[in-house]
Amino acid sequence: MSFSNWMVAHFEPGTGEQAGAGAEGRPNGDWLPVTLPGDIHQSLFEAGLLCDPHGEGGEEGCRWISDKEWWWRHVFDAPEAAPGERLILVLHGLDTFATVWLNGVEVTTSDNMFLGVEIDVTRSVRPGNNLLAIRFDPVASRLDGCEAPTWPGVGGQTAQTKRNLVRKAQFGWGWDWGPVQPTIGVWRPVELKRQRSAAIDTLQFRTLSIAADRSAAVTIELEVDAFAPPAALTARIEIVDPDGAPLIAQEVELNGEDRHRGATLAASIANARLWWTKDLGDQPLYRATAILRSGSQEIDRRDVRVGIRTIALDTSPDPDEPGTDFFRFVLNGRPIFAKGACWIPAHSLVGLLTEAQYRPLIEAARDGGMNMLRVWGGGIYEHDAFYDLCDECGVLVWQDFMFACAPYPDKDPAMIASVRAEAAYQVRRLRHHPSLALWCGNNENQFIQDFVNEAVGRRLPLEGAHFYDDVIPEQVVALDPMTPYWPGSPFGGPHANSMRGGDLHNWTVWHGLPPVPDDRSIGSVDRSPAGVDYHRYAEDMGRFISEFGIQASPVMETLRRSVPADQLTLKSPAMENRIKDNPRNKVDGIMEPVTGLPTTIEQYVDFTQITQAEGLKFGIEHFRRRKPHCSGTLIWQLNDCWPGVSWSVIDFHGFQKAGYHYVRRAYAPVLASFKLLGDGAVELWITNDRAQAVAGNLTIELVDLLDGSMWRETIAYDVADNFSAAIWRADPGKLGAAPRRALTVRTANDVFPANRHFFAAIRDLPRPVSTAPKVRIEKTGMGELSVDLSASAYLFFVHMLVASPTAWFSDNYFDMMAGESRRITIGDPGHDLQLDDLVVRSR
Repeated sequence: MSFSNWMVAHFEPGTGEQAGAGAEGRPNGDWLPVTLPGDIHQSLFEAGLLCDPHGEGGEEGCRWISDKEWWWRHVFDAPEAAPGERLILVLHGLDTFATVWLNGVEVTTSDNMFLGVEIDVTRSVRPGNNLLAIRFDPVASRLDGCEAPTWPGVGGQTAQTKRNLVRKAQFGWGWDWGPVQPTIGVWRPVELKRQRSAAIDTLQFRTLSIAADRSAAVTIELEVDAFAPPAALTARIEIVDPDGAPLIAQEVELNGEDRHRGATLAASIANARLWWTKDLGDQPLYRATAILRSGSQEIDRRDVRVGIRTIALDTSPDPDEPGTDFFRFVLNGRPIFAKGACWIPAHSLVGLLTEAQYRPLIEAARDGGMNMLRVWGGGIYEHDAFYDLCDECGVLVWQDFMFACAPYPDKDPAMIASVRAEAAYQVRRLRHHPSLALWCGNNENQFIQDFVNEAVGRRLPLEGAHFYDDVIPEQVVALDPMTPYWPGSPFGGPHANSMRGGDLHNWTVWHGLPPVPDDRSIGSVDRSPAGVDYHRYAEDMGRFISEFGIQASPVMETLRRSVPADQLTLKSPAMENRIKDNPRNKVDGIMEPVTGLPTTIEQYVDFTQITQAEGLKFGIEHFRRRKPHCSGTLIWQLNDCWPGVSWSVIDFHGFQKAGYHYVRRAYAPVLASFKLLGDGAVELWITNDRAQAVAGNLTIELVDLLDGSMWRETIAYDVADNFSAAIWRADPGKLGAAPRRALTVRTANDVFPANRHFFAAIRDLPRPVSTAPKVRIEKTGMGELSVDLSASAYLFFVHMLVASPTAWFSDNYFDMMAGESRRITIGDPGHDLQLDDLVVRSR
């Protein structure tokens, strides 16, 4: 039995109970219907009682919501429990300080958004109508008089919001890419479960090992709560293969004589179909089922989709770079290069998220060559649909626990108990997913602490370390021992952000933070154009780059949807409000040497997107060439929580920025990239992430951007699987490097995407008189266009625009050589594209 339709109302703090909000009968107040999944902000907006939360003035217009006491009410019918039965009320997510009443009687409280609540209501409900009422107190009122721990010099916002005292999505108090918009209310489903004598608590599937003959040793573990135990309790455990064929069906006795019983079934699966990331293979999903019986009667059932795979984290010494360690994931015994992005909540109102929001983003990540997403620690443990889709799409998940950029009080017994329960709850909830690759303690807390310690000149302890070093890993080891745990991101080496070990966040580019080659940072914060130049990625010898990025504007269509027409200008108040990083002109330092500074909003969109795209391309190519010494890149960030200017490569509405397509090509399984050496020579590298060697012929060409080909040569290449190597070199004399020349590489059979190296900044490249390709468009089906492009001169940044976020492009944002022709397919499942819907441009 699920609860979907609710009524909500707000009161001044402390007055709702007096108004009868928790009592039976008709309470005072103005009550509004809300549906789960849902959100108070959205319901108020749809009722005409609130401005658009993501529109102009939305932050200020919604601020009053956080100051009120909110009540949720639901009337439901309950069955009558027979002897030996019980009724369990399950509240999967209460945000955040909640008190629950049932039929006018207080039954429980909750103060952790990330911890589900279960209540035995067998004796509290009655046949017929029952009233469930939940009061949500304003966070600020519950923290009045409390003092939050802060770091010296960097704790102003945390001291004000006290967010680190609350087990709640931290980004709701605002971040450098999102609005101040804390949520409140029932944000996950509510259900009433009827259970008979015993119930399945957990069902866990583990892959222990995979032999050379592809036989897999697995275990299925079952935990049962026998709350009214019968004389005999058995379980049938079944495993069905991805095609639906039964593999295992076995009856097991449940051990134990008290109410907590369990069983473990060990099995071997012959010719196992292994779960791989999309770039390495298929994603076959088996189904494990447990059927609980009392005698011959089925009393409970649980099933989970699972994958057969092993995952490990290799942090052994790197023999070829003495004094450093690997940080690489090993999937089914194969070391992989993680290519992916960091994920933030896809909506600032997290209760609204459904599969409909998740699917296009995760499929875009997969189609963009990504094999890993990092769920960032300032957001939420995502809804089940997120992880199900990652399982289906072959995308690994790096899962942070929800702590970010703050010291957390780790000596308060109540907070310790809450965090311990949260960790156990989330590990049990998510551990069966084959996409789950890593549990990580937090985002940037050790990192900031180490920089603070450098600044103050002494080693201060990190408040929160008890969580990351003891409380959380104890739960991971006990409940999910086959999945690696890492204390924080970044973490490892003699400094949390050291290039010698662990993962690293590169914020030298963009924020100007000093790099950390060894045990301390070198230099000081430098936000000059030279200090934040994206070519500084080449200085980074890190082992795994789990954050790096450059801000860019969303497309013009997104700006038109969120910025008033009379303010679609540079530096207007509405445009400035869409930029949450400070100072708001920070992009100028990195953009000016690349494209120059824009004078119009249209130039701002293009110039920021070019800078982001070129910078991410440069960084990814550098890090991938360093394989295996560097074994992963996760760009910051994939997506947005609202329509703003951010580091995302896909904006809030789903429009893909230029950076998405540049990254898609840079993340191709086989990458050809040029490396400029200190003496002016250039090398060509082939990086091969495939499971087999690649060999063939490729063509290298030096072109004059105005006059065409200078020379061309074809060479053979042969690169082993999972390897990166330089295969060609040209000295400066052969290149005759000049601003108007480019070095290009391509292959006739599309083993890798074509690539190029410019010898000058984008702003200094010569442009032909005509900067647009010739275009022929044909409508080839419902919602589908075929676009033929041809170039008479070298064209930079050729791109196609459609004012629909569901449109997809077989390719976009690319260069074209003189004389080159291309056919691009554009489709849109949500819109019947017409010829005049398409705009084609270049720069």
